[in-house]
Amino acid sequence: MAAFLFGLLFLAMQSPPIPCTPMALSSSSSSPLRPPSDDNDNDSYNGTSITHANGTVQRLPDIVIIGVRKGGTRALIEMLSLHSTVAAAQNEVHFFDWESHFQKGLPWYLGQMPYTLPGQLTVEKTPAYFTSSKVPRRLHQMNPGVRLLLILRDPTERVLSDYTQVFYNRLLKHKQHQPIEEVLVRDGEVNLGYKALNRSLYYVHMQNWLRYFPLGSMHVVDGDALIRDPFPEVKRVERFLGLPPQINASNFYFNRTKGFYCLRDHGRERCLHDSKGRAHPKVAPDILHKLYRFFHEPNRKFFELVGRTFDWN
Repeated sequence: MAAFLFGLLFLAMQSPPIPCTPMALSSSSSSPLRPPSDDNDNDSYNGTSITHANGTVQRLPDIVIIGVRKGGTRALIEMLSLHSTVAAAQNEVHFFDWESHFQKGLPWYLGQMPYTLPGQLTVEKTPAYFTSSKVPRRLHQMNPGVRLLLILRDPTERVLSDYTQVFYNRLLKHKQHQPIEEVLVRDGEVNLGYKALNRSLYYVHMQNWLRYFPLGSMHVVDGDALIRDPFPEVKRVERFLGLPPQINASNFYFNRTKGFYCLRDHGRERCLHDSKGRAHPKVAPDILHKLYRFFHEPNRKFFELVGRTFDWN
């Protein structure tokens, strides 16, 4: 009876069918092999998953949200978690892009995954993966069959959102910040040294991912559309992942106070953190036009790569 009650409680707390066959961890792996430490001798570890005595399993992810920073990754994983067969890692793991984590080996990565019940899918998100040159190869070595989700916004809007996050972070830490005009433009031209601009050159990073993964293994989510009307975009993700239809329009409601959509799940309502949806700084029209012109050609190249267009300036 106790085990049954635990299972019900677990289902209520965990909010994943794509068969994936992650690479088993071995001594030949590029990551050092360090079996996870666990005081419970009844747990079973087979190289790609940990089966616990209570029947739950930690497994390498079936789905990875690879980016992009300030594209809407938190909103996407929260919305995807509405589906009962999806179990999401709570934090950004940064395994494939941070050397300090990667050197701990795949068993450590496995230990960061959520506890799942049979039939559930595991998803993790780390927005920095998309713009890291070393991540595609490392992720492919782990599991060439993993499904990838990439959520993108208008590149100019993404840059402004990126700046806004850094601005508020520095404000909280009582650190000085540069006016946005100074970081966007140098000597009358777009500042190519500004990292946020590089993150919005989507075609550059996509070229690297397509060296390791076919386009069919990746779904690009329209982040701007997700903000305006999340339900259709989430249904596209649901179909791409082959999930049984479960998420419906009643799971979303517009919060007029916050100015964006929030979620409703089994009578419970929740919104993203107040740090989401902050107003962007006002930028002079001539600077905005410089950004629009700068991104025009990179956007065209990206559209060619993915075989679709987006409503970006």
